Amino acid sequence: MIPARGGTRTSSSSRTKRTISRSVLALGLVLGCVSAVKREDFKTCAQSGFCTRNRAYAELAKETPQWISPFQLNPSSLRLQGGILTGDLINIEEDKQPSSKSGLAFELHLLDNDSVRVRINERDPIHPRYDGVKDTVLIKPYGMANENSYQKLAKDDSGVLTIQYGNKNQNTIKVNSAPFKIEFLVNGVSTVVLNDEGLLKFERLRKKQEEAAQEKEIVDEDKLVDQGDENKDDEVKIEKSELETKLEANMWEEKFKEYTDSKPRGPESFGMDITFSGIDHVYGIPQHASSLSLKATKGTDAPYNEPYRLYNLDVFEYEVDNPMALYGSIPFMLGHSKNNTAAVFWMNAAETWIDVEKSPEDKTGGILSWIKTKKPVSAPSTKTHWISEAGVLDLFVFLGPTHRDIFRQYTSLVGTTALPQAFSIAYHQCRWNYNTQQDVAEVDAGFDEHDIPYDVLWLDIEHTNGKRYFTWDHAKFPDPMDMQRALGAKGRKMVTIIDPHIKKDNDYYVSKEGAELDVYIKNKDGNSDFDGWCWPGSSQWIDFYNPKARDWWASQFSYDRYVGSTNTLFTWNDMNEPSVFSGPEITIPKDVIHYGNMEHRNVHNLYGTMFHSATAQGLTQRNETNQRPFVLSRAFFAGTQRFGAIWTGDNLATWEHLEVASPMLLTIGLAGIPFSGADVGGFFGNPEPELLTRWYQAGIYYPFFRAHAHLDSKRREPWLFGEPYTTQMREAIRTRYSFLPFWYTLFQESSVDGMPIIRPMFVEFPEDEAVFGMDDQYMVGNALLVKPVSKPGVTRSTVYFAGTEKWFGIKDYSVEQGPGAKEVASPADKIPVYQRAGTIVPKRERPRRSSKAMENDPFTLVIALDSNGEATGRIYLDDGESFDYQTGDYILREFKVADKVLTSRNLKPADAGETSEFVKRAGALRIERLVVLGSTVPLKEVTVDGRAVQVECSQAPTDGSYVCTVKEPKVLIGEDFSIAFA
Repeated sequence: MIPARGGTRTSSSSRTKRTISRSVLALGLVLGCVSAVKREDFKTCAQSGFCTRNRAYAELAKETPQWISPFQLNPSSLRLQGGILTGDLINIEEDKQPSSKSGLAFELHLLDNDSVRVRINERDPIHPRYDGVKDTVLIKPYGMANENSYQKLAKDDSGVLTIQYGNKNQNTIKVNSAPFKIEFLVNGVSTVVLNDEGLLKFERLRKKQEEAAQEKEIVDEDKLVDQGDENKDDEVKIEKSELETKLEANMWEEKFKEYTDSKPRGPESFGMDITFSGIDHVYGIPQHASSLSLKATKGTDAPYNEPYRLYNLDVFEYEVDNPMALYGSIPFMLGHSKNNTAAVFWMNAAETWIDVEKSPEDKTGGILSWIKTKKPVSAPSTKTHWISEAGVLDLFVFLGPTHRDIFRQYTSLVGTTALPQAFSIAYHQCRWNYNTQQDVAEVDAGFDEHDIPYDVLWLDIEHTNGKRYFTWDHAKFPDPMDMQRALGAKGRKMVTIIDPHIKKDNDYYVSKEGAELDVYIKNKDGNSDFDGWCWPGSSQWIDFYNPKARDWWASQFSYDRYVGSTNTLFTWNDMNEPSVFSGPEITIPKDVIHYGNMEHRNVHNLYGTMFHSATAQGLTQRNETNQRPFVLSRAFFAGTQRFGAIWTGDNLATWEHLEVASPMLLTIGLAGIPFSGADVGGFFGNPEPELLTRWYQAGIYYPFFRAHAHLDSKRREPWLFGEPYTTQMREAIRTRYSFLPFWYTLFQESSVDGMPIIRPMFVEFPEDEAVFGMDDQYMVGNALLVKPVSKPGVTRSTVYFAGTEKWFGIKDYSVEQGPGAKEVASPADKIPVYQRAGTIVPKRERPRRSSKAMENDPFTLVIALDSNGEATGRIYLDDGESFDYQTGDYILREFKVADKVLTSRNLKPADAGETSEFVKRAGALRIERLVVLGSTVPLKEVTVDGRAVQVECSQAPTDGSYVCTVKEPKVLIGEDFSIAFA
């Protein structure tokens, strides 16, 4: 199958023919014979030496009766000082005569944000193990817990050291020395256990000749065993040999297809099991096209037989319901039950595999079994096994106790999302490719002609001069600055693609400068520049671990260097896994060398983030106007949220990919990146009008809202399918624009406390077990319930209404009562979306051509009263462009209804700064309408400071409550006010 943009699937022997046969690809589309992902291009665990070895170790532990981990802490070495517990961790099978230099260094850090860090490293390695991930991922040195906030208790008779910590002393750590195990308890309840199954394995660096001697010793021992037990069953001998083979697989060299990984440092992987006690649902570890609640990969009836893989790859036409690696990786996992919530962050950027095994609750005997046996009944739990190829074991444990606490704890370490420019959360129009400057003008005019708002038009790789980034094809785009100015006159922006591969061409100024400055990734010899194949042909990749390279790259975005760019032009970073068409698994070899003689295998999953960071730096420093950047990235890791948005990659125009977009985006949000989206309509293929319409209706509730299409897909601007589809898509896009004040407020909240913007149901309803595995509906903030339609021909949908309060349809204000599932209408022109009782949502309801054109429009507050007649909400406003909000140039207000009075109060700190011109101007914008939902009686009189204002009421469509509209209350968005309802 001929591939799409995102990765040419050809071998290195055919480099001179690496072009896409568009006619063949188009024929495949027409005939409907587009194939799925080419699995043979990507490794399984069995084809990965370190995954095989660690999984075999787990198999050995399972098959060995009464298995005990060989790792022990030396009790006499343990010291707790300044919030850090240190000690010597010994493998009793390897460290026959332990000394101060043998074994592993163990550290446990009590942090001032109530989280805990556990580190394990070699005490005296022959080479330093890579330990630089923290320097990129952690935003600043964290504070240690105050010595008054924890208490070390004496060791008990079994040698268990107990530490109590937390702002309420609610958390307990039990450190078991022999065998090594760490148990975390919340209010006395076991929640997270490290090495409970004894799967800790740590491959120490060694010399190859020593390894050869050890292998010879093993072979000699096997001969002795075989000679001494000649009557042993031959089948048993074979099974033993197979397990030993797995335990020693590919330690010094590894082949995959025609590629060889030289592994010059030999084996250096490590793995450990992490148990979530009493927790049946775990979430996170994106990116995978799978369910929100992670499926088992081991155990009886496990849905998957492969571990979840974290290794950033360009996986064209990725399959749904699969644990294969995709474009991004975040080793963050959250577990939740009705009584417990906990999370872990495995801070490692090397290739990582994770097994998940569910241990169900023992329901065979229940309480009667306990009475008879006096043994505790086992609670449901989830056992996970984490395996990384290189680096050090560096793990954070978060015990909450609430989800909000966990998100705060996690993002206080890796950073919250950057507050984006306001235009970037509106609608983006993209395809590969808008062909000419005239094409751009016609598409732009089409939106105006059909009264459809949009904010950004994108250009893919064909806009450049021969795939040379920072250039233009002037035959197609003769005056790019004029093109940008024409869009800017309507408040619109443009985005162009810039990838990390640089065409090898001495006449291309970027290529030449990069060579002169010596900023390219090196081959494994550490001297010559790595040369691979990507869109431009022969290419080189910038080494962003070289500080000189980062600054140089950022300088390329200055207006005098990126000729034809303006301050309304922003950037799209694609192919930054990195994608290398001629490389193993369509990426760069692991043994290439970065600055500081560092192997790529240690930092692979961070490469895209480093690229993203340098690009954002460039867009920031190009301006004297203090303008925030906007950069979209395909690859990501923990911390990416600090630099911009991401999307889920090259999806397909199928109902299955529309359906899987929701759990993928929810998972990415849980792992700390709230600004994410999926290509609306599907990147590859030709969606039928119904699918495209349903995708727009779902896509308006993605944090990043962009339509995108493949080069050979038919044009699909939202007016091209005629009626009724044009009207339906227009109405969907306008709905997104009407809620922009609400969305922007959510982004500000997330930038402060790390809360996801779109949230799984369990985040808002943590005690409702019915929603723990639910991923076909979700919340936007705490206020909107969204149920996408992801099947053809559907006109009615089953929606689960959680909680005991009412829910109000956002279009017709129909009322549904929780808790429970109910079938509701989902006709072709809308999907089910409901506002939660007890919330207030700010809106702007005047149709405009762009978000910029709305900035002086008045506001509507939609007030959904709960059963007590109460509701709360917020609004955040700033100039939407600059960093001035950091010095207090913003409006933040809380709206609240209590005792039949709506009040507005200022939440901005008194010392946030002087009142600016923006605050004066925006604060003077009026609230033109109040819509009050859920009143049990019609409002007869509404007064503002004793002045009566007009109110109209009608009964809601489905119950006896009332919908009341207050027109022109004559209050301002930035002022304190009090409005009485009677």
